[in-house]
Amino acid sequence: MFKHSERKKILLFILLIIFLIMKTHSQNEMSGIHYQPIGVIHTNYTPETGAPRQGILVPDSSGIIEIFPEYRAALTTLDLFDYIIVLYHFDRVETWDPMVKPPASDHRYEFGLFATRSPRRPNPIGFSVIRLNKIESGKLFVSGIDAFDGTPVLDIKPYLPSIDCVKSIQNESIESKLGLHAL
Repeated sequence: MFKHSERKKILLFILLIIFLIMKTHSQNEMSGIHYQPIGVIHTNYTPETGAPRQGILVPDSSGIIEIFPEYRAALTTLDLFDYIIVLYHFDRVETWDPMVKPPASDHRYEFGLFATRSPRRPNPIGFSVIRLNKIESGKLFVSGIDAFDGTPVLDIKPYLPSIDCVKSIQNESIESKLGLHAL
């Protein structure tokens, strides 16, 4: 049927195809991290008006987080907590820089991006600890929020002081020294 040399070529060709498929599959796993929003943030903030640098700095700022119907059952017992952590996607961020100067910092210093809270990141994920005032019909009424209207919500977790609030003299010292202290 096939000569020995032709069988070798066919076998090598098949092995090459298998290798390429495996390599493509492996690359897709690394670059294929995908999230679906569970809801959307509604506030009066827009790119034109701006938003607070940190929501904690404007505790009376208010908004509504609308949770999509398929995720509303997951809100059960969330109303037991006064504060929640909201993870969201900075959907309007287009670029990032490895070095930044935060707005309220001592401008004699330039910071590596990962040493800041800048929204302009390679993976533009926002993180806010905000006050949960009430939940009604899949809507979370919140205050101390710092996101633009229409921002996609990725996840919500309860704020747990015993876990989420770590006392660090080193962090407090550098925060103050570099002018990053929020309050």
